[in-house]
Amino acid sequence: MTRNAPLLKMARMKKIFAIGAILVMLTFGLGGAAFAQKDADTEPTSFMYFQVIKDDNGKPVRNAAVILHAVNAKGKQERGDMELKTDPEGKANFDGIPYGMLRVQVLAPGFQTYGEDYDIEKAKTEITIKLKRPQGQYSVYDDHPKPPSAPPKQDAPPPPDQAKKPK
Repeated sequence: MTRNAPLLKMARMKKIFAIGAILVMLTFGLGGAAFAQKDADTEPTSFMYFQVIKDDNGKPVRNAAVILHAVNAKGKQERGDMELKTDPEGKANFDGIPYGMLRVQVLAPGFQTYGEDYDIEKAKTEITIKLKRPQGQYSVYDDHPKPPSAPPKQDAPPPPDQAKKPK
């Protein structure tokens, strides 16, 4: 029994450390979220509705990530953001977004990333986002059809004749 005593002591210490780490994360995690959130009593807030649909057929995009960033007066993202996920109908909503500039980004597999800034100034804001499929890469090495309005290509002028130079 005495041989296993150090192992039992280490197991107890690991449990205590794990519980302590969880308590610290919860304390700072919840405290940080409360600190990052603006006071709803002093500032007006908006109830945000998001509808994410496919651009080509209008069907909803489920499980898309809708990321919200506060934007300061200089147009820079502020610290802290929030991520929502769309439901099977492509909808996500959140109550308590403070008035002001808000950067909305939407990411979904198989679609182009969407991003735009919105000025939130109403108690209820509805935003419909149309996601597009990725476009093909453009390469200067590929042959591309010439647009009909393009002017004809001019050949380079011939180099000046060396015999015509004055002596």
